[in-house]
Amino acid sequence: MTQPPPPQQPPNEPPKGGFGAPQEPPAGGFGAPQEPPAGGFGAPQTPPPAQPPAPPAQPPQAPQAPATPPPAAPAGQPNYGYPQAPQAPQAPQAPGYGYPGQPTQQGAQPTYGYPGQQQYQQPYQQQYQPQPPTMPMQPAPTGDGSGGGKKFGNQMMIVAAAVVAIALIVGGGFWYSSSKKDDTQASSQGSSGGKDGKGGKGGEKTGEDGQALPEQGPAKEKAPADPAAKVVTQLPQPEVPKDQIWNATGSVLTDDVYGKSGINEFNGYDPDTGKKKWTIPLSGMTCAISREVTKDGIVAVVTEEAKRNKKGDYQQCTNVSALDLKSGKKLWTESVESNGMKATFKEVTISGTTIAAGAGTSNGGAAWDVTGKSLWTPKVGQCRDVGYAGGDQLVAVRKCGTYGDEKLKIQLLDPKTGDDKWTYPIAPGVDNAKIISTNPVVFGQDTTEITATGVTDVFSLGNNGKLRAKISLEEKKYDHNCEVNKVNDCSSIAVGNDRLYVPTRPHDGGGDSYSQTNEIVSFSLATGKPTSDRADAGESEIFPIRMDGPNVLAYKSHGYKQGAQVVSLDGKTMKETKLLETPGSESVTSAISGMVPQSNELLYGNGHLFLGKKLLSKPYSKDDKEYVAIGFLAQ
Repeated sequence: MTQPPPPQQPPNEPPKGGFGAPQEPPAGGFGAPQEPPAGGFGAPQTPPPAQPPAPPAQPPQAPQAPATPPPAAPAGQPNYGYPQAPQAPQAPQAPGYGYPGQPTQQGAQPTYGYPGQQQYQQPYQQQYQPQPPTMPMQPAPTGDGSGGGKKFGNQMMIVAAAVVAIALIVGGGFWYSSSKKDDTQASSQGSSGGKDGKGGKGGEKTGEDGQALPEQGPAKEKAPADPAAKVVTQLPQPEVPKDQIWNATGSVLTDDVYGKSGINEFNGYDPDTGKKKWTIPLSGMTCAISREVTKDGIVAVVTEEAKRNKKGDYQQCTNVSALDLKSGKKLWTESVESNGMKATFKEVTISGTTIAAGAGTSNGGAAWDVTGKSLWTPKVGQCRDVGYAGGDQLVAVRKCGTYGDEKLKIQLLDPKTGDDKWTYPIAPGVDNAKIISTNPVVFGQDTTEITATGVTDVFSLGNNGKLRAKISLEEKKYDHNCEVNKVNDCSSIAVGNDRLYVPTRPHDGGGDSYSQTNEIVSFSLATGKPTSDRADAGESEIFPIRMDGPNVLAYKSHGYKQGAQVVSLDGKTMKETKLLETPGSESVTSAISGMVPQSNELLYGNGHLFLGKKLLSKPYSKDDKEYVAIGFLAQ
């Protein structure tokens, strides 16, 4: 029997004071442009009291290659991650898996169009420890996905038994790529998919291991004449009853509209002025939104089946709707049954003209064409789709087996039929997986124990579904974020140039200030090794937003009397170019802090930066001015 969703946690403590004095929403609708009040945006503010320094963290240092490479995994080995009996290791035969020493080539990455919803150079030298050799898993034969890996003969098992035991992986990892042209483009939030890219074929760029890489277009985000930004949008938060948490999850940015979920509605605003353009009524509060938008301007949302009562009782997230961002109209709303009840959904994505909604571990997934035609419904039996990631390709996480003996698989799907093109089995014992990119396919997991931040192991797969490399992100060294019980909701981590870009954990910035700082570093998807890339945050903190062609778009947090920034990092040199800087007044920086950009909604495109909240709660003080979203535009 379907259970109601667990109570949502309240958002982080809201800032005191918001954007200056409280404002009444102007005529023209909720969120219409407003003039900043006296003492508000940009006005000088009294410096905040000094804060005590945070405990220092280990400073970043250059990586070291292992003195003696571990042995290579023997040919004909069993699938990666399956436990082996502990044996004495064989003598090394060749440089071990994951440690080739060639520099990374430039790979493919999509263009503006990805929080997909967010997310470092030279990792820490003395802290980074090379991982023991692991055995790549081979893709399972194409089929219905219900079967497991290949069976092995006695000889293969004898060879495998000579390898040291491999610990079971427990746990679960997003972002951007580009493949063959389809009808999907990613919103500027960032995504697992790209915008009108082309898949890698003969004659195109290849990685260090010879893997054909997706094509990438040129960077589209250009530095303005003046990156100093003005406030163009302020969406005041509606009054939320005490002890209730309202869901306003969902925002999207295109060239023509900034769309943001309201309460039981979805609103469109002019990105340049903040003026409301239209309102689409919804069945209830929003539960999820696709990061992708079709070339015709269609976005998908999951909503609650009905409006909440005065007590604020949660409703089930059963309805999937297609919204036309150009006309401001709802095209259709559908739901499906599973085991005699309406299926509930946690996330939704678009690949081509297919809208696919994932239900987590409860019901299985379903999909529709953008016209509303049903393509598939939740599977009945021992296998079910946990969730999907779209964009250039449609990738699923599937769970098969009986309770207590379930196994996960990564599958590349035909978006028209849901049939799998290849299947990559994940080690037994893993109870979740996160899709970081769909082209190339990159996914992550937590190892040994579940963490609350992101993933500790990342796996890059080839175009045939075979393992290319494993990347180890040691816990407490990196600072990306992945939502629990979702497969396509990681932020502050990005895929491009055949590399994985991640931020390091903040540490003491040194000097006389109490500032924290960090770096963006990268790892090769071909070898799993760290590269020489490094982008320092200076006296702030930095994390990836998404890829822009070969460049990494990144967000730098604000400092004392200094606004937050969006910068572009050159994919070859990591040279920084400032694209936008918000006002440095206390009212603005306090409101940005209340949004917690790393875990809330952050969209950038064409000189526009929009920050939005997912959850709304009553302010701690009636004098606090709370906002659902704020927007900035470079001059």
